[in-house]
Amino acid sequence: MGLFRKKSEKEKLQIKYQKLIDEAYHLSHTDRKASDLKTAEANEILVRIEALP
Repeated sequence: MGLFRKKSEKEKLQIKYQKLIDEAYHLSHTDRKASDLKTAEANEILVRIEALP
């Protein structure tokens, strides 16, 4: 059934990407520079996701 199956590399990266986007959103209200850094990091993850088959 896949209840305890391992997550694929793509799934792991998607989770990390979503977490970074959420952090960037919350930081955008208080620290714009930190938010921009998180967004840039998330964009790097997105490039890696798109490169996967």
